[in-house]
Amino acid sequence: MDNRGDSDASPFLSIFAAFSYGIASMAMVFINKAVLMQYVHSMTLLTLQQLATALLIHFGRVTGYTKARGVNLETAKKLLLVSLFYNANVAFALASLKGVNIPMYIAIKRLTPLAVLVAGFFRGKGTPTPQVTLSVLLIAAGCLIAAIGDFSFDLYGYSMAFTSVFFQTMYLVLVERSGAEDGLSSVEIMFYNSFLSLPVLLFLIIATGEFPNSLSLLIAKSNSLSFFMLLVLSLIMGIVLNFTMFLCTIVNSALTTTIVGVLKGVGSTTLGFVLLGGVQIHALNVTGLVINTAGGVWYSCAKYQQKKSKQLKTMTDLEAHKK
Repeated sequence: MDNRGDSDASPFLSIFAAFSYGIASMAMVFINKAVLMQYVHSMTLLTLQQLATALLIHFGRVTGYTKARGVNLETAKKLLLVSLFYNANVAFALASLKGVNIPMYIAIKRLTPLAVLVAGFFRGKGTPTPQVTLSVLLIAAGCLIAAIGDFSFDLYGYSMAFTSVFFQTMYLVLVERSGAEDGLSSVEIMFYNSFLSLPVLLFLIIATGEFPNSLSLLIAKSNSLSFFMLLVLSLIMGIVLNFTMFLCTIVNSALTTTIVGVLKGVGSTTLGFVLLGGVQIHALNVTGLVINTAGGVWYSCAKYQQKKSKQLKTMTDLEAHKK
């Protein structure tokens, strides 16, 4: 479980990390949606997921199952803001699932690359390639068209989803700029992320009045075996998703994780039309989702080609330098 770099990762581990993240990410959207259809307190659900993660990793470290190091104050300081942005992204994403159907949720979340490009522009990062720019604009156009044709439009759900995109963008930009997660294993990143978020999440569920009513409702609903099993599955998959996401980023790259996220969105969008309901099919909505998905796939291909071109140029420069 202790993986510390992508340079020594075997091809099997790289493929496994990417595949497992894709499956876990796809499953988690539907599991969370199913839970929130019966239990509306999304912040309490996130708190329970993070608590379960922190306790499991602590138990693993105490028993020697994982080699994850203990809490380091300097590392905790570096990761505090990163953790807050990450959890804000997840919290708003969960809140949006209460009102937005899964295909539209996936479409809005695909706007993250556009937000990252805009953030990069203001940071003076340079102009992206034409293919990247056009693919991102296609994603945005598809999302707009799909929203116009969404008869189940929910203002609260949409606003939560867009806020989630904002915080996900801030998280990605901050990690890239600070290098805060460098040198940490996927398990250690998970632990810090959960450990640092718990005080904030506990404060929020108390300050907003969600707790203790949310706990009473949770206990009452847990009398239903089907809901209880769904809740347990949600807690387990929360751990699995975080681990596979950080593992994929470490043994591959942040780009690979982004591409896998886009590709799993194709499957999630398709399944979202037939699972858990909430989708009123309209030609405009479907057209927009197809355009949005095509833009996502195009973006992934463009970024992959861009990365390969950079690697080829680096190798060419090294060969030229040797001569």
